[in-house]
Amino acid sequence: MVPHAKPTVAIDPFRAVVFPNRVREARQRAGYSRLLPFSGRVADIPYIRLSKIERGEVVPRAHELAKIAEALGIRPDDLLLDVDAAHFSIERWAAPFADRRPPDLAEEAFALSLAAAIRLRRQADRSLTIAAIERLYGIAPVTLSRIENAQRAFARWNDATQAAIFALLEASDEATLREKLEQLSADGSLQAMVAAMQNPALRSQRMRERMLALRAEIANLGSDGVSRAAIPAATTRQLAVYGAPHGDGLVARTPTGLTVADNTAAGPRAFGLRVGRPTLGGGLPGNAIVIVDPDRYPAAGGLAVVRESDVKMSSGDPQANPDETVATYRIVAVTVDRDGRMFGYSTTPAIEIAFDERPSEQLGAIISAYFV
Repeated sequence: MVPHAKPTVAIDPFRAVVFPNRVREARQRAGYSRLLPFSGRVADIPYIRLSKIERGEVVPRAHELAKIAEALGIRPDDLLLDVDAAHFSIERWAAPFADRRPPDLAEEAFALSLAAAIRLRRQADRSLTIAAIERLYGIAPVTLSRIENAQRAFARWNDATQAAIFALLEASDEATLREKLEQLSADGSLQAMVAAMQNPALRSQRMRERMLALRAEIANLGSDGVSRAAIPAATTRQLAVYGAPHGDGLVARTPTGLTVADNTAAGPRAFGLRVGRPTLGGGLPGNAIVIVDPDRYPAAGGLAVVRESDVKMSSGDPQANPDETVATYRIVAVTVDRDGRMFGYSTTPAIEIAFDERPSEQLGAIISAYFV
């Protein structure tokens, strides 16, 4: 057993809280003293995800809040908190969820230092993508996400994961790893990264932005849980189709001159996207055109697009418009892991994206596909 050093970084005990809410309070007021019996009333939200929503560890979507509120006989807005209210205290809100055991501050500091060191390692070597780390070191994407967010003390990782961490950070054993991280903490190398990971002011700002976005989403929900921004069902419109293959499995939002009929009641910003190459295996061939609704959040079991970095695309005509900057998208299949976190997967290339770590404006649901 390696002796635990004194913590060398400040610990924010509420760094995992991203969405304080009234779900627990409303559930208990409705007569459900425990979450498990209540989860049967909202069976289409996995229990673990429901638990994480209640604990504020993930940000729900408007339709999820609507389902929870319906089961409780209240309005979705009643589940939201005003984090700017004078009486709001993150300490008081989080108290019912606190572990009764006193936290091991030294080990929490070590987990944070480890997370920061791995993030810096990946920043320094852009070839260390999520897929590359899984291939080279055997660290599954979900596990990597937990390590990089300091969600578990080092001792709680199994031997195989600990050995993979040693290899990734070029340490021979735990004692060497701890010595290395202590040195990096002491010389300030990890300071900026650790501060970014647990910045109370930034956390409050993100909470505020998420609450505002959710209130806007809830205001647009119809009785069926779909945005009221949808066009009337009797109207058939033509959507512009974009799409040109780009590197690394991306699709650039380049006009194609094509249109496609929309019979899906998609939102006003919906558009067609030509896949261009098979990214999800045979289930979505390269000749498909998908309809993307950027105003609808992806759902588990469906398909989605993730907006990535904008790129410059040449017009091909030096006498015409200069090169234009356009968005790029990655097409992914959507699933929820056993911890209730929502992910998007691509098979070509092999990539996993944690949706809870992406701003909602970077995500859009694919609501239909045409095979031409």
